[in-house]
Amino acid sequence: MKTCSCISLSGGQGKTTTIFFTALLLASQGKKVLAIDADPQANLTFYLNHEVQPSQPSLFEVLTGQVEPEDSIYETQYPNLFLMPADRGLFKVSDFLSSSGTGAFVLRIRLKAVADLFDYVLIDVQPSRSQLCLTAVGASQSVLIPVEANVKGVNSLVDTLDFLQEQTHLEAFTGQILGVVPFRDRWVGNTQTIEGRQNIEAMRELAPGIPVLASIRESEKFKNAIRQGKLLADLGQRDLQYPFEQIVEALNHA
Repeated sequence: MKTCSCISLSGGQGKTTTIFFTALLLASQGKKVLAIDADPQANLTFYLNHEVQPSQPSLFEVLTGQVEPEDSIYETQYPNLFLMPADRGLFKVSDFLSSSGTGAFVLRIRLKAVADLFDYVLIDVQPSRSQLCLTAVGASQSVLIPVEANVKGVNSLVDTLDFLQEQTHLEAFTGQILGVVPFRDRWVGNTQTIEGRQNIEAMRELAPGIPVLASIRESEKFKNAIRQGKLLADLGQRDLQYPFEQIVEALNHA
């Protein structure tokens, strides 16, 4: 089982979009995929059309040890794709993780129980230096860093790399960075804007030795595909699907 998280320490950087389409693509290829929503805003849970009922356990109950992991995993409408959802109660988990003494390793330990059930675990991570972020990264063999192709995104990349370096130094993160994924890269027709090109070049300079993967272009077609629950290629947008195909290839070789 390969575990990968999407982390970026600012909101709106494309983490959920990246997890959603990568998970769909892997599942369409016959891989057993578990998507974990580790963000209390629960956007990934919403994208996958799941509503956590009051009687249903979610990631919160898994992290706090109230249920076994398999009891909080749900089928989605997509073959081979399963979800461990989030709800607003996940905001309360930080106190438990910080007092546990091993917060960075809790999710890693919990996931051992389902290691034989899935080929891939993809984690959508809360965009902050929280205990929730720590435990998600601690469970990950690899990470992706999606960042907007603008100044905010470049600043988020700097903060995220610093955070990962800190966790590597503490041996809480022992995996690899698969790549930086530029998000909302603006193009006019077939021409990339100067702003996008300059900011992506800044990403390469700030992250030497880390691949900068194909950019996810700014387009309303992503929202359309999410609403319809379809792959971009199924909507005739093979070019927009390419970045996720490249991510899948990187995951396969990780």
